[in-house]
Amino acid sequence: MLAVSNVQINYDNVIEAVREASLRVGPGEIVTLLGSNGAGKSTILKGISGVLYPEEGEIIGGTITFDGESLVGRRPDEIVRAGIIMVPEGRQLFEPLTVEENLLMGGITRDRAEVAESLERVFTIFPRVRQKRAAIAGYLSGVEQQMVAIGRALMSRPRLLMLDEPSLGLAPQIVAEIFAVIVDLAARDNLGVLLVEQNAELALSIARYGYIIENGRVVLDDTPSKLMQNEDVREFYLGFGKTGHRRNMRDVKHYKRRKRWLS
Repeated sequence: MLAVSNVQINYDNVIEAVREASLRVGPGEIVTLLGSNGAGKSTILKGISGVLYPEEGEIIGGTITFDGESLVGRRPDEIVRAGIIMVPEGRQLFEPLTVEENLLMGGITRDRAEVAESLERVFTIFPRVRQKRAAIAGYLSGVEQQMVAIGRALMSRPRLLMLDEPSLGLAPQIVAEIFAVIVDLAARDNLGVLLVEQNAELALSIARYGYIIENGRVVLDDTPSKLMQNEDVREFYLGFGKTGHRRNMRDVKHYKRRKRWLS
């Protein structure tokens, strides 16, 4: 389905944000992209979605294909119609609009009958969203906004759903609820999911495959079970020291990194 191969992305023709990154997502697969802030994760999602232009970003090398068709140079609305939807970091709802109006914006590429069907489907997946359908989106809680953001994405019946930090600012119990919905959608609808997430342990617990990106390039990729056994991944992404005990994240932050993949 999605294939990103040796992609290079620059900002302002100067700043190299992504360097020869490659990844794949198949139907029904949950694939996670892990890395620290500024590593290039969100830039890759924006490159796939065709929304680099507001920040003067540009794909200068490599290929991005979906079902064998190139996405590079295509307009964002064309990419949406192809079946690729991104839920951006921070939700980015239309805050002055109601919940239902936000959802309807997500179905703008569908006909009236499909929109009505998708709307009912979103309300079934997220009953709390149904209860808030007439509420102003800007007044919702963080979890309610995240549910609306995912629901808006689902309105167009995507084949590939890209999620940028869906757990940001949410309580663990709520995050578990949302991730359970993601797992169910992937299995039931054969939906491909590309997940960018700071909570590496949680992301790896639901993913089929994982990629770690640093300084704009993929430095490691493998199955979640193997990644979680890797000493560097355990220490710097899961918070465990060499003794097997969870390390203090402040200690990790100030520790001089000696990652084997960068040596």
